[in-house]
Amino acid sequence: MADGPRIERRGLLLVLSSPSGAGKTTLARHLMEADRGISMSVSVTTRPKRPGETGGVDYYFIDQAEFGLMVNRGDLLEHAKVYGNYYGTPRAPVETALAAGRDVLFDIDWQGTQQLAQNARADLVSVFILPPSTAELEKRLKARAQDPPDVVAGRIAKASDDMSHWREYDYIIVNRDFDESVARVQAILSAERCRRDRQAGLADFVIRLREGQ
Repeated sequence: MADGPRIERRGLLLVLSSPSGAGKTTLARHLMEADRGISMSVSVTTRPKRPGETGGVDYYFIDQAEFGLMVNRGDLLEHAKVYGNYYGTPRAPVETALAAGRDVLFDIDWQGTQQLAQNARADLVSVFILPPSTAELEKRLKARAQDPPDVVAGRIAKASDDMSHWREYDYIIVNRDFDESVARVQAILSAERCRRDRQAGLADFVIRLREGQ
């Protein structure tokens, strides 16, 4: 491998969104295992800690008053209310990671992605995961055996609304084959890391090359 100075790069925000059951969470987990250069964003939440969860790893657990203060101070890049509890992405650790050239992975829905696009569009890379068919989506939801039939039916009904936002995303992957989908997400991440405008040190590097260094 040739020696030479590394080119400084600004990190990016990689968002994976999909209707429930299309595979975004499993894709995110496999991407994290395969690529040490990206870390999962840790959200704040007002919901109680569940058994086995660790504060600062799974979530930052805070009360509703503190959450409201964070919203008012502009400390969150995106936030939402889900089933009576509030969730949000702290701005400071994400901006620190980006400045240090580290990439941050988000497993969020289209509403959170819209807010990220408003607050950090230049750093955002968004990927929407589609199921190969509605029948396959229903099959996957039922196979998880995590929810009663009425909840599964509600998730399937909501999927139509979720999928209507596909045009808002930079990339679309139809998750027919899991390994192929993982490879495509990795290819997107690799290409986006090479974008000229993300390589903050590129101009100085080229100047040195032209000067024969």
